Amino acid sequence: MEHLKALIRDVPDFPTRGILFRDVTPLLRDPGAFAEVVQTLAERYRGQRIDAVAGIESRGFLFGAPLAMALGAGFIPIRKIGKLPGEKVSREYALEYGTNTLEMHRDAARPGERVLLIDDLLATGGTAAAAAALLGDVGAEVAEIAFVVELTLLPGRAALAGHAVHSLLTY
Repeated sequence: MEHLKALIRDVPDFPTRGILFRDVTPLLRDPGAFAEVVQTLAERYRGQRIDAVAGIESRGFLFGAPLAMALGAGFIPIRKIGKLPGEKVSREYALEYGTNTLEMHRDAARPGERVLLIDDLLATGGTAAAAAALLGDVGAEVAEIAFVVELTLLPGRAALAGHAVHSLLTY
């Protein structure tokens, strides 16, 4: 996996001073690496009865949609506030540099469905915890929470206690 790590760019002081941002866009630009990430994740979850893959806006969409297709599952977008029409559920969460709110259509997942939640990066875990809570609010079961990158010096896994967590790359 070191060849994939080599494609992730460090951007200091983004989005605010003192934050080292791990940018996955160079990995997305490499078709072989992008395909490898999706295939590696698909191999992990194939045969696990995943009914849907939920991706967190916005980079979770980039990995989640092709992963859902590879698994023969539906895709659920979990978006920032104000982006979805219709009846929604919402959760506010803390970031390492502020707060935000996530929303999901109330009917995006049904009670008892097994949903794989995915995002590009696990840092403090607030975003993923809010997304998992949204799925729980509508009665879905979070099968696992997957990330392409995990920053192990931050308490992300602790924020996701009670959920199985998988990361491809760690820093």
